[in-house]
Amino acid sequence: MSYTGDVTVEETWEILTQNDKAVLIDVRTEVEWAFVGTCDLSEIDKAPLFVSWQLFPHMEINPAFTDLIMVEDIPKDSLLYFLCRSGIRSKSAAAAITQAGYENCFNILGGFEGDRDHSGHRGQTGGWKAAGLPWIQN
Repeated sequence: MSYTGDVTVEETWEILTQNDKAVLIDVRTEVEWAFVGTCDLSEIDKAPLFVSWQLFPHMEINPAFTDLIMVEDIPKDSLLYFLCRSGIRSKSAAAAITQAGYENCFNILGGFEGDRDHSGHRGQTGGWKAAGLPWIQN
């Protein structure tokens, strides 16, 4: 599966602030959004699009994923940035949307929480939260 490429969280934030056609798509589960937090794009008058790539609790691929994005009427040449917990699920999501005809699909390296630290915890090493980018706890 292929997609346009990988970008850092910092690169993503910069593009989101500068390009009106750039969209952040958070592909984590509802449980993650509720308990871990979400990117806060309010200071740039945007909001993430929330569409789960996998469905909790069994984590099967969401059969409606592509349809849920396409119904948003996002132009096919928009810059789409896919975010998950650590940058793994978002690769598959970006590839699926590329196959659906979108031209600029990017995976966000490190995701929202990044890799595990030496204690096995996320959120301190890499990712949106550790970079100090705006986020909120729901």
